Amino acid sequence: METSIAARTVRTTETGKAIYERRAVRKYKNTPVDRKLIEQVLDAGRMAPSAMNKQPWHFYVLTGKDTIQAFSREIAAIAMKGALSSGISGIKQVIKAAAGLLHFVHGINLHALKDPVFYEAPVVIFLTASRDNEWAPLDIGMCAQNIMLAARSVGLDSCPVGFGKFVVKTKIYSRLHVPDSEEVHLAIILGYGDESPKAHERARDNVLFID
Repeated sequence: METSIAARTVRTTETGKAIYERRAVRKYKNTPVDRKLIEQVLDAGRMAPSAMNKQPWHFYVLTGKDTIQAFSREIAAIAMKGALSSGISGIKQVIKAAAGLLHFVHGINLHALKDPVFYEAPVVIFLTASRDNEWAPLDIGMCAQNIMLAARSVGLDSCPVGFGKFVVKTKIYSRLHVPDSEEVHLAIILGYGDESPKAHERARDNVLFID
């Protein structure tokens, strides 16, 4: 995947190693993550740039196995229900939703059905921001990347979970204590990975130098 000496040099730096070694991991060991370690990666998220330095992010963290599984099942049900309610035009959505929830590209893992959204990771972080902040999606994205890279640097694995935003439609959403002024943008799962996914090939025909 490397095309230059510069690329190989970047890989040898601590930052570069975290960037190149990070993977979306969907299988985790049944090992809890120390709270201090969670706080450490969240602190890295806080260091992300944000528009006008508003630092709009808020973090809602789940670590209880039963609680995580309850939210996972609720979110899965909402996601599938939403796709099914679209009628004939929603057939493709149903297939995509099912593929995403069961992660068909890796084969169906019946064990994961206990937790179809969060893959039995020991930590789930919901990222929110104020609804009236038009730049929040960009800020949240940068914050999330910081969290995932920091996680890799301390020996943790992670995966961004877009389905996390469906939590707002669940019957147990109130348990997160997210105020109405905030919007859930994303969830990130953390833990000690029990798989080693290979890096996907990256497109390299997407750069145009202008003068």
